[in-house]
Amino acid sequence: MSPLVSLITVLALLLYLVLTINVSRYRVKYNVPAPQMTGNQDFERVLRVQQNTLEQLVLFLPVLWLFSLYVSPLWGTVLGVVWLIGRIAYAWGYYQAAKRRIIGFGISSISSLVLLLGSLIGIIWVTIF
Repeated sequence: MSPLVSLITVLALLLYLVLTINVSRYRVKYNVPAPQMTGNQDFERVLRVQQNTLEQLVLFLPVLWLFSLYVSPLWGTVLGVVWLIGRIAYAWGYYQAAKRRIIGFGISSISSLVLLLGSLIGIIWVTIF
């Protein structure tokens, strides 16, 4: 397997770690004590970015590896980079305003969808042929 796919995996996890640290930082900044999840819109947007990224990782990581195994490690890496760019754009936009998250969400979602469909086709192809 390509070390680049492993690198994308580590970068995705590092991105998630940074987003999690941001939640802690914003908790302190806006005085939102744990376990409280609401209280300041800026904090809530940062929390939502972290939660949504965790939700997306559940899909992204397995399909990244399946696509890379059954279709192409190179194209898996490229789609992984696109996903990372989308998640960063999502976070950057959402931190500013909820309506600014759409482009980043779309980029990462399309990347995940291509990985998912490509994995399915690749697995079927290998199984049949």
